[in-house]
Amino acid sequence: MVKTLERAIAEVAALSDSDQEEIGKKLLSHVEKLRNLRAELDRGIASLDARKGKEMDAEQFLAEAHTLPIRANF
Repeated sequence: MVKTLERAIAEVAALSDSDQEEIGKKLLSHVEKLRNLRAELDRGIASLDARKGKEMDAEQFLAEAHTLPIRANF
């Protein structure tokens, strides 16, 4: 385990049980999101490697992206 994570765990251990539980849930959720993102990236890279990608218009992509609702990921 890296030193930063060890230090963070030591700090969390000094908190109340309910705070530890909440932090643990948030940390596990974050790790799950990271794993899912990595899997999506791997699928995308494999698709590109298999030449399944398609050409896209960057301006159109950005215009469409700006119409999507903003999500807070905390």
